[in-house]
Amino acid sequence: MSNLAHTSPPLSSFIYITEHNISSFPSQYNTCTRTKTCPIVRATDKTNSKAEAKPRNQEDDYHATLKALNSKGRTPRKSLGQHYMLNSSINEQLVAAANVNEGDVVLEIGPGTGSLTNVLVESGATVLAIEKDPYMAELVRERFAGVDNVKVLQEDFTRCHVRSHLLPYLEGNSLDRSTRCAKVVSNLPFNISTDVIKLLLPMGDIFSEVVLLLQEEAALRLVDPSLRTSEYRPINIFINFYSDPEYKLNVPRTNFFPQPKVDAAIVAFRLKQAVDYPAVSSTKSFFSMVNSAFNGKRKMLRKSLQHICSSSEIEEALRNINLLATSRPEELTLEDFVNLHGVIVKNSMFVHDGLED
Repeated sequence: MSNLAHTSPPLSSFIYITEHNISSFPSQYNTCTRTKTCPIVRATDKTNSKAEAKPRNQEDDYHATLKALNSKGRTPRKSLGQHYMLNSSINEQLVAAANVNEGDVVLEIGPGTGSLTNVLVESGATVLAIEKDPYMAELVRERFAGVDNVKVLQEDFTRCHVRSHLLPYLEGNSLDRSTRCAKVVSNLPFNISTDVIKLLLPMGDIFSEVVLLLQEEAALRLVDPSLRTSEYRPINIFINFYSDPEYKLNVPRTNFFPQPKVDAAIVAFRLKQAVDYPAVSSTKSFFSMVNSAFNGKRKMLRKSLQHICSSSEIEEALRNINLLATSRPEELTLEDFVNLHGVIVKNSMFVHDGLED
């Protein structure tokens, strides 16, 4: 959800409202609603009893968010996709979706003012927060200065070595995957969501769960794709190759400052380990084939893959896996692509293009 414009007035206007007309802003935000396509939990359902039982250090509502931003002379930066969560119950739902327990190691990307960090700390987790904006990174450091189990790094997540940052936290943990692996819980800057998903999902060796707040339309497209539609893309194959995704919760846009033009949604990805990946001889050549297949979205595979081998060879490969010779990419499931790749590799068709590892 990159480059989202917002219709909110300047920060100075909100500060004036805060000081002079507090009653003009709603005291409660819209609760999350159920969608037609996915069975989900409403935001008002209190599923995280641990978060409820502990008193919150501060209520991360509209006024607290403005105060935190104003303390650093900051306004939300559109270039960084900054939309701050105003509803603490949504943060509790994020934490509950990841089943965060005491002693868990959690990576948070883009902590903002630290509202989600606060709920993670209350759950007993050790939090590694990575924030690109140096002013916000300093704000979160100051907020949790006396908390030993929070570390804030001022880095661009898409460029940092997340594995090296996390390994010291995971070394010496038990062989039980639930405690050996970290979790990711994040209210993502919307403009980096796809990049983050591509980086995180193949890391099933260090992450067990990835729970993200994404743009609503993107969440539905990524998690619940339907064959033979324009929404079916290589990213759907990628996500299901590396994880089991689940749509959790719709989050109305009114829960953010500044308010984006679209709603958001909580999505959980349960990461697979390498032994559970579909059986392909090379992930590099597999995804090269998938991406090539979708380059000509409405083209038949015998056309879009003809740079790999001849059209007649593609037709033969399709017939070998019980598909029509006229098949198009949006008609193939993950399993179909895996089988097609296997036949093509077996016939050594990739070797001529140097695509096989």
